[in-house]
Amino acid sequence: MSEPIDATELESLRLRTRAFIRDVVVAQEPAPGERLTEDARLSLQAAARAAGVFAPLAPKEFGGHALPIESWSPILQEAGYSPIGPTALNCMAPDEGNMHMLNLIATPAQREKYLAPVARGDMRSCFAMTEPHPGAGSDPAALLTEARRVEGGWLITGEKRFISGADGAGFAIVMARNDESAGVPEGATMLLVDSDNPGMTVGAHIHTIDRAIGGGHPYVSFTDCFVDDDAVLGEAGKGFVYAQVRLAPARLTHCMRWLGLARRSLDIALDRVNERVIFGAPIADLGIAQDLIARAVIDIETSDAIITKTAALLETDPRAGAALSSVAKVHCSDAIYRVIDTCIQLCGGDGVSDELPLASYLNEVRPFRIYDGSNETHKWAIARRAAKARKRAVA
Repeated sequence: MSEPIDATELESLRLRTRAFIRDVVVAQEPAPGERLTEDARLSLQAAARAAGVFAPLAPKEFGGHALPIESWSPILQEAGYSPIGPTALNCMAPDEGNMHMLNLIATPAQREKYLAPVARGDMRSCFAMTEPHPGAGSDPAALLTEARRVEGGWLITGEKRFISGADGAGFAIVMARNDESAGVPEGATMLLVDSDNPGMTVGAHIHTIDRAIGGGHPYVSFTDCFVDDDAVLGEAGKGFVYAQVRLAPARLTHCMRWLGLARRSLDIALDRVNERVIFGAPIADLGIAQDLIARAVIDIETSDAIITKTAALLETDPRAGAALSSVAKVHCSDAIYRVIDTCIQLCGGDGVSDELPLASYLNEVRPFRIYDGSNETHKWAIARRAAKARKRAVA
């Protein structure tokens, strides 16, 4: 658990992050529909180090600020004001979630080999769990990739898809199903696989509407991929438990980053409606526009509130926080999409053109209702928990 940060220190970091994003990063944004180049990533991360805002969530021993979970949101919202801001600060998915998990369960040797270079921005990583149908997707229990015990280590065999960041990653954290063996329960195991392992192949990219995640979303294959026993992350057979260690905070950081982009979108729209006159008055003075603006503000503020509550709960009661993170994920992904869509409407024709970046922002946030578990899957889980809780309360 990270040490609490003084409120004054946190506010100073937030203001420095705000200035860095708006003064340095925004000017370096790729054109709508294009990706940030690797050279640009490295340049921006060097500038972030110089500005003292790099790696806000990473451990201090590797050059980060080691912010506790309840302090993440103000910083990640400022970073998310630009689609490439989290990458510049090295708090972008999937590296951010991988760093969090590695920091909690990796061995000292694994921390040096895998966590340190990712935290410093010298290497990217990926998390290989999702599989082609009928394998694991929104239902992790459908996991088909196998890890089999052999002399000196493990053999991994299986197909993965939609592995964000895999192209160019230095390693993958692979979720694979394992049978019961000596001292290992039947279940799932997480294994660290270097990208130059001959048994691992990065395949074709799945071309999606979002562009912010470096390395895209390709297929990844494992064919008799051998790793030694030191590659096991945590304990063998406990992969599903560790997945929750990663996934609950990771889905919440998505909410934080995209909420920053919703704030950027509303700023763009407000600048437009304050300046443009239609039917004899600024758009901002028209009642129908005011209703749209008010609803956007409400969506932003309610999203901010549930993020803050969930982050505090993850720090004090991780199990309850993980449950609430499902609520936060569904609410924020819906609300953020509504905000940006509303901002496009307020900006008219320019909103759906490359004259403004709003349409590309909508492309970035739309997949969030599917990524990290579809909203429908989360709603199913939310409803089941609510019904069971009520049964216990009246028993």
